[in-house]
Amino acid sequence: MTNEAKITMSKMDKNLNKRDARKLDALRQRLRELQQRLAGAKKQPDDPREIETLSKEIASVEAEIARITGQQGG
Repeated sequence: MTNEAKITMSKMDKNLNKRDARKLDALRQRLRELQQRLAGAKKQPDDPREIETLSKEIASVEAEIARITGQQGG
């Protein structure tokens, strides 16, 4: 699990404007859902492409979370 995948509220999150905070909450929820779907897909690999697709979606969501939280650097 990458550092971006760890879902915690940091001090940095408290400094986000409301729009970014809502988007970040939605992204974190989406990340949790994708991670659960990926775990299920790995347990029962009916479609091998699903694992790859979910992994790519997770990476995309993690990158967006990093982009939003990285904006707070200044």
